[in-house]
Amino acid sequence: MPEGPELALAGRYINEACGGLVFCGGAERSAVGRGPEVPFRSEAYRLGAAARGKELRLRLEPLGPGRPQALVFRFGMSGGFRLRPAAAPPRHAHLRFLTRESPPRALCFVDARRFGSWRLGDAWQPGRGPCVLTEYRAFRENVLKNLDDKAFDKPICEALLNQKYFNGIGNYLRAEILYRLKIPPFEKARTVLEALKHQEQARRKKNSSLTLSKKLKLKRDNPDLLELCHTVPMEVVAAEKNLLDPDHADNHTAFKNWLQCYGVPGMSSLRDHNGRTIWFQVTTRASKRRSRRAENPATLAVKKEEEEEEEAVPEPPRKGRARARRAAAAAPASSEPEAPVKVTRRRASAHKGAGAAPAV
Repeated sequence: MPEGPELALAGRYINEACGGLVFCGGAERSAVGRGPEVPFRSEAYRLGAAARGKELRLRLEPLGPGRPQALVFRFGMSGGFRLRPAAAPPRHAHLRFLTRESPPRALCFVDARRFGSWRLGDAWQPGRGPCVLTEYRAFRENVLKNLDDKAFDKPICEALLNQKYFNGIGNYLRAEILYRLKIPPFEKARTVLEALKHQEQARRKKNSSLTLSKKLKLKRDNPDLLELCHTVPMEVVAAEKNLLDPDHADNHTAFKNWLQCYGVPGMSSLRDHNGRTIWFQVTTRASKRRSRRAENPATLAVKKEEEEEEEAVPEPPRKGRARARRAAAAAPASSEPEAPVKVTRRRASAHKGAGAAPAV
């Protein structure tokens, strides 16, 4: 699924593949594309792209008279751009921009599953925070100054998908980030993030006598969670070498070799409250118990797996016997078998003369 690095790479691909090309005409939209018609036509124009978090802005600049047009794309689960001969467009091309060459080529927005979309204008979607790749300082400040937000009442694995604070982080990135720091995925987000403030203060006090180069080395060798939210996506961008062909097999191979946790054999997996699979490594019994308690009913998993990770997250199941019954009925998503859940009725008080109820 496209996350921040994939959007950044798509922007670079468009700029490198189309930077010397001249386009003409208007944008051709498919009948099933999830976006409006584009009211733009020009005899000659150029294309440029910029990415921010999980959005990409495409700008159409006329070379003569006329006003520019901007579009902002969300890639959904399978969106991306391809430059192909106009006579042989890729399947599921929902928006096409034709070059003025002979024979012409077409820059196509391709989306097999049709979760991606576009809208007119150059404004980024309201409510999205600073980009973890390109706006690291603003991103870090936005998180640490808003830790009283109820978004951080959720487990850290769910908070990491909140695009108001972690714009660009998705399912595979959250798994890789938490794995590197050995953070249990269902630890409360505020608990994890508030510790960063204390660690930073202690580090400053401890390192006050060190030289700048030693401070930078120490920080590089001991990154915190917010730093990894920036450096881990940047590793993905650096690993993708064949930018002029997103379908190149070497890209997929490099990415699979880079993964340390997500989908890797030997790792455990569970569904979070959003129904999305979180991959992690069990390090202690306590972390395993916390993870199992946070598992959501499997009846919601299939539907939620089709949604993007930045969509609204349902509230956790209610506590008490109802949750225990749902947990007992649900098939566990972990690779390890889960012990059956027992619900024991309370023993009635003695003065009422009632006996103990049998366990069920």
